[in-house]
Amino acid sequence: MPYTIGEIAKYLNIPSSTLRFYDKMGLMPFVDRSESGIRLFKDSDIEWLLIIDCLKKSGMPVKNIREFIKLVEQGDASIDKRLEMFQQQRRHVEETIASLEEQLKILKFKCWYYKTAKEAGTTKVPRNMKEDELPEEFRPVRHKLRRLNEK
Repeated sequence: MPYTIGEIAKYLNIPSSTLRFYDKMGLMPFVDRSESGIRLFKDSDIEWLLIIDCLKKSGMPVKNIREFIKLVEQGDASIDKRLEMFQQQRRHVEETIASLEEQLKILKFKCWYYKTAKEAGTTKVPRNMKEDELPEEFRPVRHKLRRLNEK
């Protein structure tokens, strides 16, 4: 049973405008159209759309996604290239997550810092706390920030 773009967008929780963008960028060569030009999606298109959306949301450029689709169309001869693409993208995502985790530590520290300052009525209290007075999870963060501040 074919689905319209609105139906598939709702089912996948992907905006119709995003699906239209993917189509415009040549990322959906597998999608059929009716005689009047309406996109008609099949059940088998769902996996494709989820993979395309994953790659896009994980930061892969449209050019590379288009290359991936062309590799799939080449069949099994391109398995090695496809594997390398996914391994590279996975590494990129892992590096991004690691970086974001570091930023999150700083944000949590500063939330604690300003909450403590608010309760004390001054930033002098958290700023002048001794190392052993700090919550343990924030000690490395403050140390890092102070070390960078000294440079």
